[in-house]
Amino acid sequence: MRDTILVLYGSYRSDRAGIRLARYLVDRLAQRGAAAELIDAQAVGLPMLDRMFKEYAEGEAPAAMAELAGKIRSAYGFVFVTGEYNWGMQPGLKNLTDHFLEEWFWRPAAIASYSAGRLGGARSNSMWHPTLSEMGMVVVPSTLTVGTIGASLDAGGNPVGEGGAALDKAFPRFADDLAWWAEAARAQRQRRAPPY
Repeated sequence: MRDTILVLYGSYRSDRAGIRLARYLVDRLAQRGAAAELIDAQAVGLPMLDRMFKEYAEGEAPAAMAELAGKIRSAYGFVFVTGEYNWGMQPGLKNLTDHFLEEWFWRPAAIASYSAGRLGGARSNSMWHPTLSEMGMVVVPSTLTVGTIGASLDAGGNPVGEGGAALDKAFPRFADDLAWWAEAARAQRQRRAPPY
């Protein structure tokens, strides 16, 4: 069975370097047999959070929100690709995730962060751990941090230089971790329904 993995990305900037990492992850997860799909917050185009998906009457949520809710519910796991803005979370990705809650429950999430500098978005990466846990996901212990992203991945998401080589070396463990937890969550749901 192919695991459906959503790769969520949230930059709205005109020169989006992090899309390179999102593309890399979709490509590499697909090479490992996953049905990986990029969810680009800018392309989805949800407004600043006013009402969550669950707060709309059935059939009244905006079409893009309803479609994404279905994709989230049917996914086996998630990868959150996050940049670091002033030591904090990327607002576009946070806004996208906050439109949903129960849709995320009982599945694993992995975090891949990036920055133009050498720290690779590590501060944003660490902020996402408690947020995703609060949203009902198990956060896998392996993470990716990609520093100097412009020198680590080319515009097509292909690894280059020392940073690209380091990413290629770290990716298999990251992907194995996510796949193991996705399989464990699927098996547990088959044995017993989630308690809420």
